[in-house]
Amino acid sequence: MTAAKRPIRIVHLGLGAFYRAHACTYLQKLEGWGVLGVSLRSAAVRDAMRQRNYRYMAAALTPDGMDLQQIDVVQDMLVAPEDPAAVIAALADPTVSLVTLTVTEKGYCHDPATGTLNPDHAGVRSDIANAMAQTAPGFLVRGLQARRAAELSPFTVLSCDNLPTNGAVARRITIELASHIDPDLADWIAAEVAFPSAMVDRIVPATTAEDIARIAALSGQTDVAPVVHEPFTQWIITDEFAGDLPDLAAVGAKIFPDISPFERMKLRMLNGAHSALAYLGSLAGFETVAGAVADDAIARYLHALWHDETIPTLTAPPDTPLEDYASALLSRFANPGIQHRLSQIAMDGSQKLPQRLLGTVEDRLAQGGRIDALLLAIAGWIAYTANQSDDADLMAAKLRDCHTNDPRQTVRNVLSVSAIFKDTLSAQIIDPLSDVYTELTQKGAHNMLTALAHAMTLKETRT
Repeated sequence: MTAAKRPIRIVHLGLGAFYRAHACTYLQKLEGWGVLGVSLRSAAVRDAMRQRNYRYMAAALTPDGMDLQQIDVVQDMLVAPEDPAAVIAALADPTVSLVTLTVTEKGYCHDPATGTLNPDHAGVRSDIANAMAQTAPGFLVRGLQARRAAELSPFTVLSCDNLPTNGAVARRITIELASHIDPDLADWIAAEVAFPSAMVDRIVPATTAEDIARIAALSGQTDVAPVVHEPFTQWIITDEFAGDLPDLAAVGAKIFPDISPFERMKLRMLNGAHSALAYLGSLAGFETVAGAVADDAIARYLHALWHDETIPTLTAPPDTPLEDYASALLSRFANPGIQHRLSQIAMDGSQKLPQRLLGTVEDRLAQGGRIDALLLAIAGWIAYTANQSDDADLMAAKLRDCHTNDPRQTVRNVLSVSAIFKDTLSAQIIDPLSDVYTELTQKGAHNMLTALAHAMTLKETRT
């Protein structure tokens, strides 16, 4: 490893743009806490970042331009496929006390519908059979195994992914995988390791060549690995830490005994709306979030999605009126400085749908409420999967095979994918979703959005 300006106390699995634009901007304010990044796939980020010895620019995109901040909290980076033993050794280093993750929903190697470990996942099978891990859960287990063997205290595992109760998911997956490797290790992890949950919020679009050129012009420095982000940021964490950890509360993170109201609000309102925009907006011919919400029909659709169908399923977090949160989201989405591509948000839809949209549908059905806007979003996702180029989605090929010339049969096929849809939910929505999807294929996304906006106007006029 290169000489560290800050001692490496944190190992981060899945070092990408979001963590560098979010968590690292908090850690930058702390002394004595350096990060070792780990890429679980390619060397591209490592190779780009080490050109400036892992320093990079984080650019806040405002309506008036860019605000730049240099970040130097990342000290080094490993690429797991190149040297998995080095990653396990780093996790076992006694100076490391915190392991953070941004591995996306599919990185947990779980069944999205149930939240349990997928034992048929190729990486999971390899992790069970071989000491050299491949997956994020595998590295957690092998790193903790090495620490236990050395009689070291465990590290705390802090997920920064968009999953409800992400700490509980990380805990469950890690213990389940460990039980296949060493049941005594699984018991030790269950008893000794802390897995706090976290809600993370900052819009981080993909960095473009134009962004890189603007940052170079403003800073006078060539940086091939900068990140861009909106000004807004939020990090809310459950008070479940153990051991020597950074004082994140001192640099702006909020610590609560129960963060579930924040999680559900953000996942259902921000992420749910993002997914709806990604599919319906793309089908309607838009390329970015800002471009889509500038359309009156889409803006009114979001109003219906939030106010009529999503907010009734939520409990407001402390000091956070949900109506105000919805208004703030629309302003954030409309920020002309952010060109957040819908295709970026649309990735891995099969892994995102349960927590972003399906849970809301279940709660609305239990309330006896309408789900028109939610069904249109799900129908948009189904239409998007017909020809999507997102082959990174683990179920892309399976979903493409669900499509037939008969829209109603297509819906039946999609709803039969049990890794995404619970049988009870499928039975409840199959008929109305079939109607909406059939109409979507006939009329097109923008006409459907316009019709929904018109229906909403009539409803408001009557009330």
